[in-house]
Amino acid sequence: MSDQLAAAWRVLPDYLGQHVLLSASALALGISISLPLTILALRRARVRWLVLAFASLVQTIPSLALLALFYPLLLALSVLAARVFGDGFSALGFLPSLLALTLYSMLPIIRNGVTAVLGLNPAIIEAARGVGFTDRQRLFRVELPLAAPMLMAGVRTSAVWVIGAATLSTPVGQTSLGNYIFTGLQIEDWVSVLFGCAAAALLALAVDQLLGLIESGTATRRRGRVVAGAGILLAGVAAALAPRLDAGSSASARPYVVGAKNFSEQYILAELITGRLARSGKPVSKRVGLGSVIAFRALARNELDVYVDYSGTVWANIMHRADTPPRDQVLREMREWLRREYGVTLLGTLGFENAYALAMRREQAERLGIETIADLAAHAPSMTIGGDFEFFARPEWEAIRSAYGLRFAERRQFQSTFMYRAAASGEVDVISAFSSDGRIAAEDLIVLEDPRNAILPYDAIVLVAPARADDAALLGALRPLIGAIPIDVMREANWRVDRDGDKLTPAAAARWLESQIETLETAAAARDSAPARR
Repeated sequence: MSDQLAAAWRVLPDYLGQHVLLSASALALGISISLPLTILALRRARVRWLVLAFASLVQTIPSLALLALFYPLLLALSVLAARVFGDGFSALGFLPSLLALTLYSMLPIIRNGVTAVLGLNPAIIEAARGVGFTDRQRLFRVELPLAAPMLMAGVRTSAVWVIGAATLSTPVGQTSLGNYIFTGLQIEDWVSVLFGCAAAALLALAVDQLLGLIESGTATRRRGRVVAGAGILLAGVAAALAPRLDAGSSASARPYVVGAKNFSEQYILAELITGRLARSGKPVSKRVGLGSVIAFRALARNELDVYVDYSGTVWANIMHRADTPPRDQVLREMREWLRREYGVTLLGTLGFENAYALAMRREQAERLGIETIADLAAHAPSMTIGGDFEFFARPEWEAIRSAYGLRFAERRQFQSTFMYRAAASGEVDVISAFSSDGRIAAEDLIVLEDPRNAILPYDAIVLVAPARADDAALLGALRPLIGAIPIDVMREANWRVDRDGDKLTPAAAARWLESQIETLETAAAARDSAPARR
C-alpha cells in the first residue's frame, strides 16, 4: 500500500464520522422544517408560491458561496450575542455548514410532497369528503399516506445532494470527506482526491439504497422493510460516530486547534506544529483549507489556537495598510496592532519569506531580455498574466501596476497548483508566484526582480489566539520554531509534496522538515561551542 493511500485510510474514521454527523443533522433538520412547510403550502396557494420560490432561489446559489456567506452572518450574530448575553458562539465549522446544507435539503422534499398531494385523483378526495372526513383527517389518513412514496423519493434526492455538498464544508473549517479533495487538489495528490470522491459517492449510494428500502416498504405497506432500512441507517450513523464519541470521552481538556490555509506549505506547517504538540502529550486537532480572512477571524475569536500567516497578508488584508515600509517596521507595528486590536500574539517569524513575486519561463525571459518587473512593462501589453484567486484583488497588485505601469493583454485566474503548470506550458506568460514555492525551480521559471520595492515583505509569522497568550505549554512547543526554517529548506519541503513523482504527504514532509530543523540546531550548537573548546 502506498504512503498516500495509507495516509488516506488513517484519517478516514475522523473524516467519515464528521461527514456523517453533518449530513445526518442537516437532513434531519431539513426534513423537520420541510414537512410542516409542505403541509402549509398544500392549503394556501400564496404560501405555496412563496415557499417553493424561496427553496428554488436557495438552490440557484452555488453551494460553496452559500456556505461561505453564512460565516460573516453568524460572526455578526455571535458578536451581538456576546454583547447581549456575555458569551458568543462559534461561527466557523459545523454551524454555518449545517445551516447551508439544511437549506439545500428542502427543495426536493417540499416540491415532491406538494406535487404528490396536488396530483392525487380528485375522486379520492371527494370520496374522503363524502364519508365525512375533516380536512385534518383527509390530510393524515388519505393524502399523506398516498403521497408517501413520492415524498420519500424527495428525501432520497435530498440525502444524495446533502452528502455530496457536505464535501464543500472544508473551506469554512468543518472537517469532512471534502478534506481529501481540497487537500489533494492543492498538492496534486490524485490518490487523495479519488479517495475522497469514492468515499462520498459510496456513502451517498448506501444511504440512497437504504432510504429506497424504506420507500418501497412504505409503498407496499411492508413494515419489515421500513424497520430494516431505518435500523441499518441508525446503526451506520452510530458506527460512524463511535470513534468521535470515544475520543470525546477520553479527552479531558479542550484540544489545541491548529489552523492552516489552503496550500501545500500551510498543510506542512500545520502538521509540523501538530506533531510538536502531540509529542508533548497534548490533545490536538487541525482545521485546514481555510481562507485568509476566515483563518484570522477564527484565531481572534479563539476558534483556532495557532496558525502561520504572512506579514504582508496581515498588513494588507487585515490592517488594510497600503504603504510598504521596511520589514522591521512592518513587524513591529503589526505586533503592537494585533495585540492592541485583537489580543493576538505575534510569536515571531519562522525564518523564511513567502512573498508574492512575478515569475516567467526562463527561456522566454532570456529571449526578451527581461530580468526585472521594469523590463516586463514594455512587453506586458502583448502578454497574458495568471494569478491565484486572491492576487488581483490584493493591494499589492495595484501597487505593482502603479509602480511599473503594467498593462497586460489578458488576465486569468487559477488554483495555485495549476498556475505553475500554465506558466510552464506557455498558456500564460507571467504568473504571481510564491517565493518559497519549490515549483519555481522545478518548472525552470525565474523570479523577476522588484527594484522599486512595490511588493510587501511576506515573512512567515506564528500567530497565537488571545486565550492562549499565556499558555506555557503551547508557547514552549512553538518557540523552537522561531527563526529555525531557512527559505531553501522550506522550498525543498514544499517541493517534496508538490512534485509529480515520489510525492510525500504533508505529514511526511513535516517529519522531514523537523529532522532538518534538528540538524540545523545541532550544527549551530556545535559552532557556538567550538570557540569554548579551543
